[in-house]
Amino acid sequence: MVNIGNIQLPDFPLLLAPMEDVSDPPFRAVCKANGADLMYTEFISSEGLIRAAAKSRKKLDIFDYERPIGIQLFGSDVETMGECAAISTEAGPDLIDINYGCPVKQVACRGAGAALLQDIPKMVAMTAAVIRHTHLPVTVKTRLGWDEGTKNVEEVAERLQDIGIAALTVHGRTRAQLYKGDADWRLIASIKNNPRIKIPIFGNGDITSPEKAVEYKNRYGVDGVMIGRASIGYPWIFREVKHYVATGQLLAPPTLEERVAACQMHFDRSVEWKGPKVGVFEMRRHYAHYFRGLEGAKAWRTSLVNAETPADVLEILQEIAASDAVLVG
Repeated sequence: MVNIGNIQLPDFPLLLAPMEDVSDPPFRAVCKANGADLMYTEFISSEGLIRAAAKSRKKLDIFDYERPIGIQLFGSDVETMGECAAISTEAGPDLIDINYGCPVKQVACRGAGAALLQDIPKMVAMTAAVIRHTHLPVTVKTRLGWDEGTKNVEEVAERLQDIGIAALTVHGRTRAQLYKGDADWRLIASIKNNPRIKIPIFGNGDITSPEKAVEYKNRYGVDGVMIGRASIGYPWIFREVKHYVATGQLLAPPTLEERVAACQMHFDRSVEWKGPKVGVFEMRRHYAHYFRGLEGAKAWRTSLVNAETPADVLEILQEIAASDAVLVG
């Protein structure tokens, strides 16, 4: 077992990464159904919560079937982050996670996300403020450092453990790399092998297949892995990794029927949670992923994107399920 505070996870747990405009409750429901062990909300702006912005408040929505579930916060002001930890705690998650890894300009250039890697004392103070304002386990997600010359994640791991975080996830790139190049897990392994480190260490970055998950498990010794982009339109990555870890065998890829069923589940939850207009609109970004490699995928995708009502979408999904289309890649 892997323990995060009072949360018990199975050996080598699989975490769903918090992804903006992706990992909302409808998407999380599909990933949970396919084996994700721990999930997080999209990252939530502390300033947005303080202002009671509707979009930020909506992201606090969590459901019992998602548990264990963490709310992820980001911000640039120490006291505001503490206050938002208290607000988030009232929403009833299982843990609070702090984002010190987001590399995008809109976040990092405002002193939040990965920007805190340039100011470790402030990162420590902010983390301590969050811990003071919640009774829940507090975890952190970060990167190797700001750039190639400032890879300070080993110091970050020790200092944040010392003030009480319950687990650490490290993405194997610097902020300067964004999502380019290969993730480097060697420093993640160094943290895990540090005898001072007692908390679970999770690795993130480039886990795109069951084989890679097991390879990185064995090579770097992490307690578990966080999977992000590989799960978009392919929630079966979680069940495939679990099966490969347990048996050394690869599962057959999802059938056409399974692809349609998962897409429909995602769609139904989207309409239920967001309403028909927004639910239909925001699902459009997912169709290309669900039906990637399907014979005739372009035409089906075009039809789905142009559909305007839930009934139209469901009719097209039924047509796809009843078709003779085969997966060609």
